[in-house]
Amino acid sequence: MTSTPIAELWPTLPGGADTRPEAVYRLLGAAVESFAERGFHATTTRDIATGAGMSPAALYIHYPSKAALLAEISRAGHAAALALVRAAVAGGGDPVARMRRLVEDFTAWHARARTVGRVVNYELHALPEEDYVAVAALRLDIEREVSAQIEAGLAAGVFEVAEVRTAARAITSLGIDVSRWYTDRSSETPEELGRRYGELVLRMLGAAG
Repeated sequence: MTSTPIAELWPTLPGGADTRPEAVYRLLGAAVESFAERGFHATTTRDIATGAGMSPAALYIHYPSKAALLAEISRAGHAAALALVRAAVAGGGDPVARMRRLVEDFTAWHARARTVGRVVNYELHALPEEDYVAVAALRLDIEREVSAQIEAGLAAGVFEVAEVRTAARAITSLGIDVSRWYTDRSSETPEELGRRYGELVLRMLGAAG
């Protein structure tokens, strides 16, 4: 399960975290759990409504379909990850410090919000085309932010990689994959794992650390 309430994970959801009906967050939370456990296609609207403590008919008051729920979860989850990456970069320091912080925060987020992370990253194929395009754009923005930090390190002479885009995808993939395997029984806290991944990425980029 996620360790962060849905309303706190996505305070920028339309309407704001304080004004959206509590029922919406119950539906979003139940959808995240159901999609993560069963997969999108095996989840029914009844599963989601039951998980939210509501009738199936009540779900349609807020969402026209389970696909609409997945789309909102996917957009909001990726927007949250992008905001986190941008905040890490804005923290200042040299390219090594910025990359370390970016990887630490990105990794820790995917460990803490692992259920959300599994849904937004591994159910992309189930999104309607229009929503997939919007989410793909957010993913590309994340990749561009990482690439920009690699390029800054190359320009400063502190990183050494053969191909920036490949390195950026490898870095984001490391963090994303944490949401697939991390559990409450994992031996490291999200922050500890983030620090270790930060060191790993810096070595991968050829930095002294």
